[in-house]
Amino acid sequence: MSTECKFVQAPHKLLVIPGPIEVTDEVLFANAHPSMSHMSPDFALVFGDCIRMTRQGHKHSDSAKTHATFVRQLLYSKDAQPFLIAGSGTLGWDQVSANLVEPGENALVLHSGYFADSFADCLQTYGANVDQIKAEIGGAVKEADIESALQAKKYKIVTVTHVDTSTAVLSDIKAIANVVKRVSPDTLVVVDAVCSVASEEIQMDAWGIDVILTASQKGLGTPPGLSILVASQKAVQVFQNRSTPVTTYYGSWKKWLPIMKAYENNSAAYFATPPVNLIYAFHASLTQIMKGAVSLEQRFKLHQEVSRRIKKAAEEIGFKGVPLSEDVQANGMSALYFPDGFTASDIVPRLLKKDVVVAGGLHASIKDKYFRIGHMGASVVDPTRGDVDKIISAVNESLAEAKASKQ
Repeated sequence: MSTECKFVQAPHKLLVIPGPIEVTDEVLFANAHPSMSHMSPDFALVFGDCIRMTRQGHKHSDSAKTHATFVRQLLYSKDAQPFLIAGSGTLGWDQVSANLVEPGENALVLHSGYFADSFADCLQTYGANVDQIKAEIGGAVKEADIESALQAKKYKIVTVTHVDTSTAVLSDIKAIANVVKRVSPDTLVVVDAVCSVASEEIQMDAWGIDVILTASQKGLGTPPGLSILVASQKAVQVFQNRSTPVTTYYGSWKKWLPIMKAYENNSAAYFATPPVNLIYAFHASLTQIMKGAVSLEQRFKLHQEVSRRIKKAAEEIGFKGVPLSEDVQANGMSALYFPDGFTASDIVPRLLKKDVVVAGGLHASIKDKYFRIGHMGASVVDPTRGDVDKIISAVNESLAEAKASKQ
């Protein structure tokens, strides 16, 4: 998408839930691309770019020399296999459950919030035997507990939510992967990174992660509707060596693997129609992330800085973070307990009147005690937007108004 685009999106409320997030003018304009055939050579080049950029920076061949050259990596992988399929992030759970775990095999789910329960439910739906290790609310699962579980039973996969959107807890996936590799090296490490890709560092190859599943609408700064999963060659080999048929049709890698390989080679192929316009939008966003003025490393640092700033500002006026300690706090979102004597009805509607859209609580045990703010993507890396200042001011003003109303 040309940086010379003069399109400017209509005025609107500031969207700072933990996804979907604000998208740039260039991304939104790309989403309005004229209708294209999904089999056209022009689209095949764009789809191929997206596959390459999702995995790593890629220097294009002469056949694709009209596209930019990308030298920075997104997931730091040389040969992992991306699957870009129309669907929400939830489709990633189905892909893992149906393609990598056969009925009757064991799966270990590390629980740091609401989304671990959902992943476990999905795995059980496809016939897996699921065990969970549950952290206390606001905490992450301890490595010693993971090691004990792996020593007690053979697991096909271990799943972990990198950032659980219900609690804003950040799990140390590097340390978890190290434990799995040391104790049970055949076990696949699966990371639900829906709320962490492009806002938290992920070194897929170096850390030994086998599957990363995510979606377009959070840190990747694209409208919702694209399921993005990246599988290591080890995971692909496990899929190819399974002894029972895949238990899904739409999400079957048997169907999608040749499609992804074809598009990566700039050649169109067909199983199901991809979301053409959304792929154009995703391409525009990846181009900004991978080739923009802000490097990937700087992007991670900016998310850390903004996260600290928002959390500190909130804590100074009486809010308290749901995560139990700083080392498990996500950088792309905040989950904040209301000050004593206040509830969601005191704060959230007032923020909305100030054109700031936040999210209510999601974790069932504390649902009415806290709210959530997303700070990812354009709102973080482009300070000229003023989004962070607006969030902090609105929270301060809303609490002051709520206090005044109770006097």
